[in-house]
Amino acid sequence: MIVLNALFPAFFLIFLGVALKRAGITNQTYLQQSDQLIYYIFFPVMLFWKIGGASFGGIDWTFCLVTLLILAVLFVVSTVVIHAVPISHFQAGSFSQSCYRFNTYIGVAVILNCLGAEGVALFGIMISLAIPLINIFAVSTLIYHSPKESSSGNRARQFGRALAANPLILGCIAGILYSKIFGEFPVFIDNSLSLASMFTLPMALLSIGGSLSFNGIQKNLKTSLLASGLKLVLMPLLGYGAYKLAGVDGLAFKVGMIFFCLPVSTTIYVLSSQMNSDTELASSAIVVSTILSFFSLSVALLI
Repeated sequence: MIVLNALFPAFFLIFLGVALKRAGITNQTYLQQSDQLIYYIFFPVMLFWKIGGASFGGIDWTFCLVTLLILAVLFVVSTVVIHAVPISHFQAGSFSQSCYRFNTYIGVAVILNCLGAEGVALFGIMISLAIPLINIFAVSTLIYHSPKESSSGNRARQFGRALAANPLILGCIAGILYSKIFGEFPVFIDNSLSLASMFTLPMALLSIGGSLSFNGIQKNLKTSLLASGLKLVLMPLLGYGAYKLAGVDGLAFKVGMIFFCLPVSTTIYVLSSQMNSDTELASSAIVVSTILSFFSLSVALLI
């Protein structure tokens, strides 16, 4: 029942988002505005609230460093695969991101359902370290494989500035600082943040569903399955072994295994579009990994 209780609510809302978009109840304009509200306001507020009010000990640096190491290994593996298969320059950036970038919203939804606020707090700390590293991997690959005539340097500088002001990272850092300095929220602030955060995950999951594009799946199915295999099979296996060797257990082990089994983030489409990579492959990888992640997350929850 733990699998059904943790995963069904998240995937129900994702596929409800697909249905609402197909029925014309939501549209692209609504989804874009919803994404902006979630990304820049409500999700950072929720992370700040969950982390700032959580009663957890010091940061588990072994857990964090091992997790970052596995992400680095997957980046190296994806680079080797790009040259071994081979995958074209146009597809390389999208493929690379599909092998290690993760969907934060689904992660928080699943962890909140099965591990509670303390699990979300630990997840938030970990992603605040993982997001900068992943974006460095993604942008470096996109720049390396971009057309020579494109202004890769300008794009990299713009993206670097955006990364420094990433609202999810800022929300996590603010939560950590608040937790260390104050430890808990006054009731009226706690109630206000709770109310503001209440619809964050439903909105985010509906938006994910509405953003899923099934165009180009047949054309890119093999490449998408290869990327999903690396993301949802190889990464969890490597992570499991690394955690066991490093002695990571308890809540950190559970959070880490869920993290490794998450589907690809929809943001790979945006970054691929901005830096001249294959958006059809990005869309296909998002859909395929989202569907297959039900099985990988089920295994993670049962371990």
